Amino acid sequence: MTKRPKVPVLAQEMAAEFAGTMILILFGLAVVAQVAAAGIGDHDSIAWAWGLGVTLGVYVSARISGGHINPAVTVALAVFKGFPWRKVLPFIAAQTLGAFVAALLVRWNYTEVLHAFDPGLTQKSQFVFSTMPGNGELPVGMWGGFRDQVIGTAILLFLVLALTDLRNSPPLANMTPFIIGLVVVAIGMAWGTNAGYAINPARDFGPRLAQFLTGYGEAWRDQYGDLYFWVPIAGPLIGGIIGAGLYILLVGRHLAAEEPGGDEPRPEYDVE
Repeated sequence: MTKRPKVPVLAQEMAAEFAGTMILILFGLAVVAQVAAAGIGDHDSIAWAWGLGVTLGVYVSARISGGHINPAVTVALAVFKGFPWRKVLPFIAAQTLGAFVAALLVRWNYTEVLHAFDPGLTQKSQFVFSTMPGNGELPVGMWGGFRDQVIGTAILLFLVLALTDLRNSPPLANMTPFIIGLVVVAIGMAWGTNAGYAINPARDFGPRLAQFLTGYGEAWRDQYGDLYFWVPIAGPLIGGIIGAGLYILLVGRHLAAEEPGGDEPRPEYDVE
């Protein structure tokens, strides 16, 4: 029997991050297209589908790569939790590529609906793929969107570290991805107004590039004409570091070290 060539560990992890992020974006973008362009569903549909997309994406990738599926998670773990810096850029590349491919699939599948809803492929339907301040309608500017992304991603990373810290009270029986999905649902329901809760640079940049390449000429700008694409990249990266740091400062450093050989099983989900 011919042995299959061994795939390098980093390549395996990149493949898992690509797949997990692709699953996340397939559900997330499709639900926005369905609600906005077809009129099926509402804001709660969007929040729940994004949260379930996170849950399913993490379940897909957690065993192999840790299920980051978000550059803000990868960078924060490198800063505070010992994730190897040499893997940061490959992980981000895989995550962004997964989001890009998923966006192309959604764009292709919803072509007829999108063109009927917005024949000129303008900012009327741009938010199906990428975020805009105030979701393109409310009186929120670029810096309001930036502030929102910092705060929203800080909340996300604070809770991700809380839910994956074995010294704390993490969910057991492999429930952590589900609870993190609920965190994203809650963020969507409470923090979705000012900037569409991207809270994930790959989630925004990959689809933004895909929409630009498929006819959305204004994809890089917001409704005011300002270059906005950098906001859902820089805001989450900064917010993720702040949120993770706050968790360690306020909670993590006060917890006793994990005792080896404890009775509680280790959750399969591991962000490190």
